[in-house]
Amino acid sequence: MTLIKTHHNRRSFLKVSAAAGGGMMIGFNWLTSCTPASEPAIAIPNEWFDINGYIKIGDTGLVTIFSPNPEIGQNVMTSMPMVVAEELDVKWDHVVVEQGALDEDAFKNPQFAGGSLSIKLGWDALRMAGAAGKRMLLEAAAKEWAVDISELSASEGVISEKNGERSVGYGEIASKAAGIEVPEELELKEPKDYKLIGTFQKNVEGPKIVTGKPLFGLDYEKEGMVLAMIQHPPAFGMKIRDFNEGEIKAMDGVKDAFIIDTTTEEPIWAETNAFNNLIAIIGDTTWELMQAKKALKVNYETVSDPENSEMHEQWLIEGFDKGNVEESRTDGDPDAAFAKAAKVIERTFTSPFMAHNTMEPMNFFAHVTGDSAELTGPTQTPEALREAAAKLLGMDEDNISVNMTRMGGGFGRRLYVHFGLEAAAISKQLGAPVKMIYTREDDMTQGTYRPAYRSTYKAGLDADNNLIAFSVKGVGLPEGPVFPNRFPAGTVDNYTAVKLGMPTNISTGAWRAPRSHFTAGAEQSFIDEVAELAGKDPIEFRLELFERAKNNPVGEENDYDAARYAGVLELVKEKANWGTSIPGMHRGVAAYYCHNSYVAQVFDVAMESGQPKVKKVWCAVDCGIVVNREGAKNIIEGGVVDGIGHGMYSELKFENGSSVHNNFNSYQLIRHSQAPEEIEVFFVENEIAPTGLGEPGLPPAEAALANALYQATGTRYYHRPFSTADQGQERIEIG
Repeated sequence: MTLIKTHHNRRSFLKVSAAAGGGMMIGFNWLTSCTPASEPAIAIPNEWFDINGYIKIGDTGLVTIFSPNPEIGQNVMTSMPMVVAEELDVKWDHVVVEQGALDEDAFKNPQFAGGSLSIKLGWDALRMAGAAGKRMLLEAAAKEWAVDISELSASEGVISEKNGERSVGYGEIASKAAGIEVPEELELKEPKDYKLIGTFQKNVEGPKIVTGKPLFGLDYEKEGMVLAMIQHPPAFGMKIRDFNEGEIKAMDGVKDAFIIDTTTEEPIWAETNAFNNLIAIIGDTTWELMQAKKALKVNYETVSDPENSEMHEQWLIEGFDKGNVEESRTDGDPDAAFAKAAKVIERTFTSPFMAHNTMEPMNFFAHVTGDSAELTGPTQTPEALREAAAKLLGMDEDNISVNMTRMGGGFGRRLYVHFGLEAAAISKQLGAPVKMIYTREDDMTQGTYRPAYRSTYKAGLDADNNLIAFSVKGVGLPEGPVFPNRFPAGTVDNYTAVKLGMPTNISTGAWRAPRSHFTAGAEQSFIDEVAELAGKDPIEFRLELFERAKNNPVGEENDYDAARYAGVLELVKEKANWGTSIPGMHRGVAAYYCHNSYVAQVFDVAMESGQPKVKKVWCAVDCGIVVNREGAKNIIEGGVVDGIGHGMYSELKFENGSSVHNNFNSYQLIRHSQAPEEIEVFFVENEIAPTGLGEPGLPPAEAALANALYQATGTRYYHRPFSTADQGQERIEIG
């Protein structure tokens, strides 16, 4: 039995209400009324409650569960309600799911999509809400039948007497549960008793997605709404002075055109933006607005020197001596250990700036009136948007509502709220509801890029090929990529790690698995080369290091569990039959820990027509309890494909402060034909509370690919992208 404190007083934790027609709504006061997301297995109730709530139960037994966090394709809109439904003990085909709006005070849980934290942070709150609902229904039935609650049980939406014949459906008793207080302590299920958690469930919005129903921000429509498009300066370090306003306003389909400014006092982190002043053009159709953008004649002024790709490369080199030390760690005496080492190897890895390139360009709806604002669109951080909008509009946060649409990709790009603020500023100046839309070119040249990185790794082996010294120094524009307390920290007596940063006026931000994406690729490629120098199998070499970390770790701040880390390596070794020679197949391995989860991967690469082709990828994952195996498998597969594509092709270059890439014709993404032919995913079975999944599948993919490519081509890959960076060989393509 697991007991959990509700943390709040009994009246404020879950609000319970009833209305004419029967039924019950419980929850954190989450949203308004709903409509079913799909065809339910039972009849739609005659009446739904029109008050806020987390769980809504109708008289037929149909249950609506509101999903609190933004949905960016990570499938939390399925998995989070599954956790609630498990503790509520209701059949999954008796549940419909709706997206909740921003109401963090009522949810008592952070509402954002980032850091692979949705399930991890929501685990207790979601279970608590479901358990509380079941408890209230049981108490209502106990009172109705004049028996003790201990004599009753609940399962699949039905309450039954344990030693009797009476039973009642949730829908029949729901109205009588209203007003029953939630106890200060709730009993939660043990993992062994889960019926829904751990099963394979399809995306609840899958039918809408494949049939083109309006779900995304670009789909959003509201009566009286006009469209807006923007023009930002062409280069970092520039701002707008004026433009041919009269000429633009006179064009067909243009209703207005003006300059807006979204600068706020003491901006929060989510307001990262290189271009706070923009030209806004308003009209009825995107085509007419795009023609107006082409007709713009703008006078710009330079406020800082432009930057070029060659400058960035030089700054990264200089950063090793001039960079700001952001974090560091030293164990033992690395210099002395290197001096006496029998073998020493040193390698440098680099990666350029990269764009997020979500398939759905930035967009947002705003309707700002004198005393309130309604904001609707694809955002990973609705609370940050409301906070920033309140400052921009000079309005109390309580008067600003933020509603979340489904997102056509996020990858960290939509953690930043500038596009929502731009829509709000346009609506305020125009005095009308507006949907602001970026073109692909607007998005790719706006910034908020993944930083550029450079890291140098060094390892020393003794005469018996044991690792006795290890160092890493990494610099980034602007933030360094090194995690001093991650592997191989704790596995070697003499160790040093230094994280350095260098300034740039190019706006940067989180990119799927921030820093981990580059660091895993560099570190795990280097570890493979060290294993080769030691004459050891790459998996066995890693496992030797983890044995040290398990039995006699160096230091006390190692932020990984060595047993779990080794566990995914052992699992992928078993599943891939590592060590078995396969004619024509070249194998690479990598393992990495980030976002509280562990992932190991083996890549099988074959040479076809002189080019490498990824035939199969084996993935072993330890993310604690897996809520929805269907969604979990899909997101790991997606991370693998993403990692391959960006490792092979992604690169942004700059000339005079401007990105030379502004659309997919010059910025290559992975194609379907270049994806692995097969990906097989295995999860470590345990009862540890769930951890992250949205990001951990990506980082090891780049390294496992690089290590497999080495086996196939005889060339080590130190610089990204693999297909175009100078690795000392001809350009390669995957597939």
